[in-house]
Amino acid sequence: MSLPEIDWLRGFPALAELPDAERSPLAGAAMAMSLPAGASVFAPDQPCGMFILVCRGTVRVFQLDAEGNEIVLYRLGPGSICILTTLALLASDNYSAFAVTESPVEAIGLPAATFHELMGSSAQFRSFVFHAQAARMADLMAVIQNVAFASIETRLASRLLALAADDRELSITHAQLAAEIGTAREVVSRHLKTFERRGWVSLGRGRVELRNAAPLRAAARTGR
Repeated sequence: MSLPEIDWLRGFPALAELPDAERSPLAGAAMAMSLPAGASVFAPDQPCGMFILVCRGTVRVFQLDAEGNEIVLYRLGPGSICILTTLALLASDNYSAFAVTESPVEAIGLPAATFHELMGSSAQFRSFVFHAQAARMADLMAVIQNVAFASIETRLASRLLALAADDRELSITHAQLAAEIGTAREVVSRHLKTFERRGWVSLGRGRVELRNAAPLRAAARTGR
């Protein structure tokens, strides 16, 4: 079904500023998507038929290695588009990774035909897509750089601080942390126990409490 423009375009200012002749087909073809937490958005080798714009909630995009270990590539939040969706549409190819909702998600699905029409006819729409792609690509390159060059200790300390934000305690498993930094659960468990011995964190079942952020910040910067 189509949606009133005001319900979602305000979350995408660049699209709201399209001329009427370009915004009308966009708004008219927009389809509401409502997904519960834990729902699959796409998986490898699935065809891509929609350009997805996330309005509310969070989607985790990840890949699995041959042993089934997960690495988080990036997350989609409100106002986001997915780099893999755009690439699949532009190349007329299938998806190459997994995406799962981490919370209830409200999104807009734009049919592939409308996406291609606007990419061909609207310079502003193309600019929106390519600017969003560049930002998302920077996030992905940061993940690759961290996995390739940063130590496990650096990556783990940095991720703990980022996930905790202003909180002291995280509800997260060792397997989930391993996925966040692209390593095995056993490796994360070993380093977390080292952090605990140093007094940096306190561990419990499914939780990590940050007890001393200063050395964690130092480890995140230096990888010592």
